[in-house]
Amino acid sequence: MRIRVFVKGEDEETWLRMRNESFKEYDDFRPSTMEDIEIQEKSPNFDPVGMYIAEVKGKPVGRVQAHVDRERKEKKGFIQGLCVIPTYRKKGIGRALLETALSSLKERKMETAQAWSRDDKPVVKHLLESTGFRAIRIFSTMRRDLDSPMNVEVNKDVTFRSMNETSEDIQLMRELNNEAFKEHFNFRPSTLEEWKHWNSHPDFDREGWLFALLGTEPVGFVGTWIDRKYVTYRQEKLGWIDSIGVLKPYRNRNIGTSLILKGMEHLQKRGMTEVELGVDDSNPTSAIRLYEKVGFKTTRKELTHSMPLTS
Repeated sequence: MRIRVFVKGEDEETWLRMRNESFKEYDDFRPSTMEDIEIQEKSPNFDPVGMYIAEVKGKPVGRVQAHVDRERKEKKGFIQGLCVIPTYRKKGIGRALLETALSSLKERKMETAQAWSRDDKPVVKHLLESTGFRAIRIFSTMRRDLDSPMNVEVNKDVTFRSMNETSEDIQLMRELNNEAFKEHFNFRPSTLEEWKHWNSHPDFDREGWLFALLGTEPVGFVGTWIDRKYVTYRQEKLGWIDSIGVLKPYRNRNIGTSLILKGMEHLQKRGMTEVELGVDDSNPTSAIRLYEKVGFKTTRKELTHSMPLTS
């Protein structure tokens, strides 16, 4: 076995194929495409440094990315996309890829590494913990069907308007997002370039990104998402509440509940029958209780693991 660096412009199809072979057993899998890779490489945060491919007798069998976020102030790196195709598992390849990624982060002066595992994939959790990672945070993926009745209190004073394509609205959504999430785990302010890139995605639907207003004052937002490739591949009419936030002075006024309802209404209009969202169980706004109140139920748990890279 050897581990080599990813070569941009040459290895995209290999990278894609290993991801699809490795994750097709997951219950939420849909194949990635070259379009997905092209979108990723146009992102302001894309950096091929830290991307590695494992080969056995010249055959690519696994991959990993040691990502450094150039916009983040703290020296924290991220282990992403670690995978080995099924027929080459339990041969030490995943561990070798993980150790290579950690060395890459150390070389770039990172002080902490973060990685993720799912409760339905204990092998990944065991690998991380055996390497020195420890779980520090739990996240829930939650789902409800969109036809179920909901008897909850809403804020009758709040009004809504969809995001438009102007730079002013992109900037406003960015500002609201940064202000609403600044207390949250792993937060770092998003940039205007990132929001412009996000808005250029083929699946981005501005009508599903809504501002909440009290009078003329923007006080919160909700963003929905429909992955068209997922819907087609899995034959599931599933949409996402991608993001939701309320400015701190306006919380506990049922504005969040109102935003969730508006997001779900939009997904229904787009033909979806179910909705999912993700939430930090330790979210400082206790958002998980709000989602439970409006009928969401947890379908799986995801763990964030951390490991110091300095002695």
